[in-house]
Amino acid sequence: MTAASPLATYRQAVERHGFVADEAQQSAAARLERCFHAVHRDADAVHSERIPGVYLWGPVGRGKTWLMDGFHRGLRVPARRLHFHHFMRWVHRRQFQLRGTLDPLAALARELGDEVRVLCLDELFVSDIADAMLLGRLLGAMFDHGVTLVCTSNQAPDQLYADGFNRERFLPAIAAIERHMQVVELDGGRDHRLHPGKAHPRYWVKQPDRPSALGAVFERLSAGEARDDGPIELGHRRIAVRCRSATVVWCRYVDLCEQPLAALDFIALVDRFDHVLIGEVPRLSDTHRVGGIARGTEDGAERVVAGERELPPLSRKDDGVRRFIALVDECYDRRTPLYLEAEVALPDLYPRGYLAFPFQRTLSRLQEMQLERFGIGPSVDRWTTAPGDPE
Repeated sequence: MTAASPLATYRQAVERHGFVADEAQQSAAARLERCFHAVHRDADAVHSERIPGVYLWGPVGRGKTWLMDGFHRGLRVPARRLHFHHFMRWVHRRQFQLRGTLDPLAALARELGDEVRVLCLDELFVSDIADAMLLGRLLGAMFDHGVTLVCTSNQAPDQLYADGFNRERFLPAIAAIERHMQVVELDGGRDHRLHPGKAHPRYWVKQPDRPSALGAVFERLSAGEARDDGPIELGHRRIAVRCRSATVVWCRYVDLCEQPLAALDFIALVDRFDHVLIGEVPRLSDTHRVGGIARGTEDGAERVVAGERELPPLSRKDDGVRRFIALVDECYDRRTPLYLEAEVALPDLYPRGYLAFPFQRTLSRLQEMQLERFGIGPSVDRWTTAPGDPE
């Protein structure tokens, strides 16, 4: 066991850095340890052996990303670590660039296999039917080209895209995961994101008849920089802002989360700004239900048969909530501080509703953002070897 191996990293964290011992984490670290040594033993064999990857899943705050990142840091073979949203952005872009190729998806998988031995993906969560249809072939082709996949998720493989439209198109992806990866559950336990730390509030409840708390925050963070209230462009849409500088942007919730933006647009936002401020965040739960969901989308709460378009009702606010979840995920993964001023306290933002399951992760991440330790360190999406075309 080397000093940089997953199990050694876990033991050092407990013995030297005050981490709380966790039996499920130790078991997961041991599984990662076996994968870690297997890929290094095979490093000189030109992918002669398919090395099973590891699929870490469980509730929020159980340390899945921390364990995977420790595994990735110690690797001495070509490896790539990305948030799942970033990986899918690369896949779609690379597919477009390979148009005219006989089989673009096979070419993409072969290219990836030539560049990396190990691919680490954080927060695998499938909600888009285009991604669901693509992943079955893509994962199988990646495994065929010798890529070892290590990933994290809040869901077991057989629960991915569980209620999605035309889910049978995703079943090959589940089969590939279960055939080529060890599935490891980090079962229920403490949420380690709530480990005590020095408070650094980044969430306020708006007080009636008082100026926004975000005004002073913006002044402090943008000190010495030119300010502008002109709109910014995201995904070819002009988005109104309260104010912006070179490194800080201050928006209203309605202007950022109730516009037809997607996860890729929030990636671009965080690429551009070091601090994101959002004001006028309403209570996100809504007891009023509407049925105006786009026909044929993947968002059915119950599986629907192809050709049927009667989807279950959602809250009128849930489209915005989905975007809010994607924004929080992006800021969290990139260690970009997110400052919020809302109508209600943090636990009351979305206590119930159609999106209650994914919002558990959002709430946990927002709670960690209220600690000083959040935002220390660089973005974690990275290559350990020069990529051919990572973005």
